[in-house]
Amino acid sequence: MFGVHDLELFIVSGLILNISPGPDMAYIIGRSAQLGSKGGIVAALGIGAGALVHVTAAALGISALLAASATAFTVVKLAGAAYLIYIGARMLLARKNGAAVDAGSPMRLVTLAQVFRQGFITNVLNPKVALFFLAFLPQFIDTDAPSKMQAFLFLGLLFDLNGTLWNILVAWASARIARLVGRARRLQHGIDRTLGTLFIYLGIRLAVFQRG
Repeated sequence: MFGVHDLELFIVSGLILNISPGPDMAYIIGRSAQLGSKGGIVAALGIGAGALVHVTAAALGISALLAASATAFTVVKLAGAAYLIYIGARMLLARKNGAAVDAGSPMRLVTLAQVFRQGFITNVLNPKVALFFLAFLPQFIDTDAPSKMQAFLFLGLLFDLNGTLWNILVAWASARIARLVGRARRLQHGIDRTLGTLFIYLGIRLAVFQRG
């Protein structure tokens, strides 16, 4: 179907990869803790939309150009790292009353549209995602597939759908746990500080990432 093979193995492998923690999961957990399940789900949808950009770019060959150009790769990598550090810094500097704030203004509460946009940008500006699609998906495409682009898009959309469903589950679980400790404001502040520090760390790690 669609010129792919070992579809069951692809689904299982994709789920294992989606479960692995990273900046996307950290962002979802953070927004779920701050805004409840709705905020976490919107963050997951933003990240899923960002993954669609990578799938489309890889299918069209744009990601291959990114992987081949050291300058383009470095620019995107540093932009993504800077954005992760920016979000982390805003979490660390959030108002002491525990409210979730917009990364662009310490005086304005974050909106769901901003949560979606930040999740989208966080994913789009991560060149490691582009390299992943280029390396992982072709392994499950038949060499004699009538349309390799169609097969690539099918696998990419399936991976993104499964990943988004998993992230929604993470958002729901994180929000539920956050509600249990929500009355402990000091603990909530600790969560914000931990996640802010984690984002800064992930940003630094992305900045020093080198292609294999």
